[in-house]
Amino acid sequence: MALGMTSGTNESKPQGSGYTYADAGVSIAAGNALVKAIAPLAKATARPGATSELGGFGGFFDPKAAGYIDPLLVAANDGVGTKLKLAIEHDRHDTVGIDLVAMCVNDLIVQGAEPLFFLDYFATGKLENGVAERVIAGIAEGCKLAGCALIGGETAEMPGMYAAGDYDLAGFCVGAVERGEQLTGDKVAPGDVLLGLASSGVHSNGYSLVRRLAADKGWKLNRPALFDQEQLLIDALIAPTRIYVASLLPLIRAGLVNALAHITGGGLLENIPRILPDGAHAHVDADLWPQPRLMAFLQAQGHIEPEEMARTFNCGVGMVLAVSEANVAEVTAKLEAAGETVVTVGRIEAGDKGCTVRGSIETWSAKSDWSATHLG
Repeated sequence: MALGMTSGTNESKPQGSGYTYADAGVSIAAGNALVKAIAPLAKATARPGATSELGGFGGFFDPKAAGYIDPLLVAANDGVGTKLKLAIEHDRHDTVGIDLVAMCVNDLIVQGAEPLFFLDYFATGKLENGVAERVIAGIAEGCKLAGCALIGGETAEMPGMYAAGDYDLAGFCVGAVERGEQLTGDKVAPGDVLLGLASSGVHSNGYSLVRRLAADKGWKLNRPALFDQEQLLIDALIAPTRIYVASLLPLIRAGLVNALAHITGGGLLENIPRILPDGAHAHVDADLWPQPRLMAFLQAQGHIEPEEMARTFNCGVGMVLAVSEANVAEVTAKLEAAGETVVTVGRIEAGDKGCTVRGSIETWSAKSDWSATHLG
């Protein structure tokens, strides 16, 4: 991994003495120590096709060695958002790297692509190797879960750019799918069943609202959650985003999935339409699955209307599959065997391209029947 360093300091320098990079607040020694410490973590993510060692100017990957004949490359990048502030403020650095990988690889798998390699960007004002190592260890763990190689990245120490203790993350992932096997949504048709895969929590979207609630309501994050006395509230909120690659890839390659939607910012309401062709409308019925206790807690604390929940949070469903009705039983059985919790969440019907999420009275604490629609 390269080590990027910039910026300076306002501290005065004794007259006649030479300047060093350390005088500007950048420690080359700390950067080199970090690269040495994380090299075994990256090596543990090795897979066919990945041949590079850390420390070069870039990383190589051989698609043929990974078994591809005529691949299309698919790229994705993402971050973790303000979930990082919770991690920083409560010393929970070990799993945000998994979030970073998950946000990228889940975006690749919905296009039918197998994640091949990953690069990260870690930026901070002052490099604290203990924190950086924990974060990058999480990135490596996420790569192992997704089956992709961590082949490089950038660690940038930039004095004056961040408040003390703060850092930011970005991830970049490239995957591949054989030409003609990519998922584009063109196979989706009226009559398809929508299956949902359970999320592990809030995942990595909606945290600006979560943090606003925490501040306004005075939550004690280091105490047991009201909805689960066996778990601290901070641990429920910081739970890493689930990575769905290993469960979904065999089904995609078997031709059993027509389309996939990763439920991120915009929730069910705005993400499902991204995979629909013209003339297809997704009808999601919130009566069909139980609202997770964490989601019910967030909704109650913020007096959030069901329609707002549907466009802000994943509401317990981190991934949605469009599946031909004839394949539903087989797909469900295979996903459950892979460790997923599967629920039917709705159907595709003919109509304007978009999504409607509805619920009955008392579903998501509604005082009457409700619905929300997003077109486009």
